Amino acid sequence: MIEQGPIRPPSEARSLLFRLTRNCPWNRCLFCPVYKGQDFSRRSAKEIKSEIDVVGNVIDEIRGLSWRWGYGGKVMGPLLSHLLSEKDFTVMHRQTAHWLYFGQGSVFLQDANSLILETEDLVEILHYLRHRIPEIQRITTYARSRTLARRSLQELGALRQAGLDRIHIGLESGYGPVLRFMQKGVTAADHIKAGCLVREAGISLSEYVMPGLGGKRWWREHALATADVLNRINPDFIRLRSLRVPRSTPLYDKLMNGEFEALEDDEVVHEIGLFIDALDGIASTLTSDHIMNLLEEIAGTLPEDKERMLGVVGRYLALSDANRLIFKVGRWAGAFRTLDDLDNPALRRKIQEIIRQWERETPGEVRRTLREMADQYI
Repeated sequence: MIEQGPIRPPSEARSLLFRLTRNCPWNRCLFCPVYKGQDFSRRSAKEIKSEIDVVGNVIDEIRGLSWRWGYGGKVMGPLLSHLLSEKDFTVMHRQTAHWLYFGQGSVFLQDANSLILETEDLVEILHYLRHRIPEIQRITTYARSRTLARRSLQELGALRQAGLDRIHIGLESGYGPVLRFMQKGVTAADHIKAGCLVREAGISLSEYVMPGLGGKRWWREHALATADVLNRINPDFIRLRSLRVPRSTPLYDKLMNGEFEALEDDEVVHEIGLFIDALDGIASTLTSDHIMNLLEEIAGTLPEDKERMLGVVGRYLALSDANRLIFKVGRWAGAFRTLDDLDNPALRRKIQEIIRQWERETPGEVRRTLREMADQYI
């Protein structure tokens, strides 16, 4: 059995997962519910390579079956159905069969900060991955800015040469007071240095931003300072991950005692508009590819799509209170994806009935119920 960690980016949903480290070496961020109470540890190159061999053997087995079925080594629909239903095949067989079927060839290296491993070990692992599983087209991983800022350009260049294609960084904010309050363990200068090093090394860079992280106290400074940091980096991707504060996060206690005052969803949308407007001189692709984000359709490439993205923000904020409520309930219920869904009469009636039911069962508690519905996606 291959050991796997608990999370990966949504963009890596069809990736093979290999766990290089366990949990997070920092693990103090107030907004994060993952890894709390779990110790960090590094896995050895030998252990990781043995798991790569397991996956490689499964791929060889599936390829052989494909040839016997007359598919020339490809995983076609009937073969995939067989692999998913046959009791003799393991979970690893099923995961690998999906990977081969979709043909994207991506691999994601877990957990929260894989690049904390020694460069020599990482290079060995990357070379072995590429050699043992030649179908791989892209290898990506998470990394902390603090860790990357301590790497040399030569080290990152060696990782690129060994086959590392993309690094995902949780930037979250570029504003010092927010970073300190949230115990992020990094500075804006660290973020800039790390991002620029990754870009200079020729590795694709994906930076995650957390709208709402500044709360009511720092929302404006958070938006503008974060945009300024990204303007200095010019990452390939900017990914929005709006703040949610479920009970499982350390930030929840500060929310309850008044140390942190969260923005309402509409205020977060307003902040996102300010943030996008402040992005300047970069050619990044901005995405809102997570259910925690209210407006999934805020997406595009800068600078050409900037006005269109700001138009989505403006269109939402111009809605009546009643229509904004319908959209939020529809979004968190999984029924709506774009603002145009408001114009679907059948969907609209269903959402209105949900709202009427909430008002009957818990009068005056619609906002709380809505917040709890959104928090479930953490």
